[in-house]
Amino acid sequence: MATYSELVNQAQALMAQAEQVRKQELAAVIADIKSKMKEYGISVADLGGSASTGRKTSKPKADAREAKYRGPNGETWAGGLGRKPEWVRALLAAGKNIEDFRI
Repeated sequence: MATYSELVNQAQALMAQAEQVRKQELAAVIADIKSKMKEYGISVADLGGSASTGRKTSKPKADAREAKYRGPNGETWAGGLGRKPEWVRALLAAGKNIEDFRI
């Protein structure tokens, strides 16, 4: 029976091998896609992407909404759910109406 450390070493070796095979397969798939794009005249824009060189894309922020309120020092707030910004809480605590700061 194998020891724990032997099994860990085997697992690490297999993971390294799997990563190498993944990279090789990925390179082949990318080459195939590029050749088909060239053959059919397809651009990255046609696929709904950008022409950046990076493969990973970031998702737009779900809470990236337009500001509805502007504070006395230029701070902005969309007025969404959750905890209010400190400047809003300070204004409300001072007895001011948030609607007076609507953009």
